[in-house]
Amino acid sequence: MRDISRIDTTTTIMGYTTSAPIIVAPTAMHKLAHFEGEVATAKASAASNVIMVYRRREISAMMVQRAERNGYKAVILNVDTPRLGRREADIKNKMIAPQLKNFEGLISTQVVSDKGSNIEAFASASFDDSLCWKDIGWLKSITSLPILLKGILTRDDALRALEVGVSGIIVSNHGARQLDYSPATITVLEEVVVAVQGNIPVLFDGGVRRGSDIFKALALGAQAVMIGRPVIYGLAAKREHEVKRVVDMLKDELESTMAVAGCCNVKDISRSHVRTEHCRL
Repeated sequence: MRDISRIDTTTTIMGYTTSAPIIVAPTAMHKLAHFEGEVATAKASAASNVIMVYRRREISAMMVQRAERNGYKAVILNVDTPRLGRREADIKNKMIAPQLKNFEGLISTQVVSDKGSNIEAFASASFDDSLCWKDIGWLKSITSLPILLKGILTRDDALRALEVGVSGIIVSNHGARQLDYSPATITVLEEVVVAVQGNIPVLFDGGVRRGSDIFKALALGAQAVMIGRPVIYGLAAKREHEVKRVVDMLKDELESTMAVAGCCNVKDISRSHVRTEHCRL
């Protein structure tokens, strides 16, 4: 038994103290959920910057430098989207995405496709599918911000990320929309954590719907979790107010889980609190 009259969910993520190990994930197209889009989400949370590397590298460089000037604390590089995965529902529905305001005056985002999704057409015309490990050096050369790689799922890639000197790893499968049968991120989290051996922080993205999900990810070695779809759902329901409520609900559920598990603070959560198929009694 332990005294759990006071539960502390605060933690430090890459040197910054936060009230809970929860980060709003870098998700796109918030205006599909509400006309205020990312502005409403940003008002309800603090968000990191995320970039895709475009064929025209000067565009990517300008976006990174703009983020730095505006006080962003890190850059997240998506490494699992050299090309957009085949999203058949978008193609069937001939999805038309909102205009990307970040690129006004830089590149045209008005792509028309009579074969399906205009998101797919834009990605095919813009994304740099030659991006590889050596390009991390280029990104580091244009910014002093910490660089995190989002989309790492294996031990080998985690070790390579260490070699190229990134500041953090995000275990993510891009919402399971990039590749059919990609592993659930919770099943590979510990493999990545063991590989990096505490040298850089590992964040967890994918499938977080409850505070108990956060607890499990922390027990398996993640420093914090990212939430994507829950934020979009909240935004669609009641814009900024509901986004904040989503985060507050997760914090309350995490606190409850910690109390029942006898953990007074985040540091008390350990590997002994979860069992996986690889565990032996």
